[in-house]
Amino acid sequence: MSETGDWPVELRGVTESVVATLGPNDLWNFAALGLHAPSENGAPVTATTWGNTRTRRNFHRQGGGVVQFTGDPREFVAAALTIHEREEPTLPGADAWVEVEATQVDAGSEGGTRWERWELRPVESAVVRESVPTINRGFSAVVDATVACSRLDVPAFDTAVLVNRLEYFAETVEKCGGPREAEAFETLSEETEWRSYREQ
Repeated sequence: MSETGDWPVELRGVTESVVATLGPNDLWNFAALGLHAPSENGAPVTATTWGNTRTRRNFHRQGGGVVQFTGDPREFVAAALTIHEREEPTLPGADAWVEVEATQVDAGSEGGTRWERWELRPVESAVVRESVPTINRGFSAVVDATVACSRLDVPAFDTAVLVNRLEYFAETVEKCGGPREAEAFETLSEETEWRSYREQ
């Protein structure tokens, strides 16, 4: 395991990650966080928090956190859709992590939800394990499903459209995913009860 003060992975577009932030209970809270790659060399990576989340509050309290990259869909779902806390800031399945300083640089409101934009600057990072990248549509469907679920109760989004997407994702996971993807999607369904929205 080598440690540096740079980002441990190449970022492009929006890269999905998990961020751990230290809460007032001295436990690390894990949440999904989209990382926006800089548009020009030397510019910082940015991320946006939506609403009054633990991540937003902890960023303000602590000034940063630990961003990590995991290929385990179960860890991603737990971070995205549950209150997931641990005594340590890195997940067992994290392939790489980076401690970041978070600075708020912008804020606003969209669809009745307050957002805050943050610049993230790496302090220390490490690659825990290297692996050959594979493409699994089931894993991608799990990640996209967490986004759809997070929008189910947001007035700016059409519930029927979101439910149709989730039904497609469920079918994709069943056909293309492995046991971990199936377990992750089952947790997602239990936590959000998205199928009940079909009756609304």
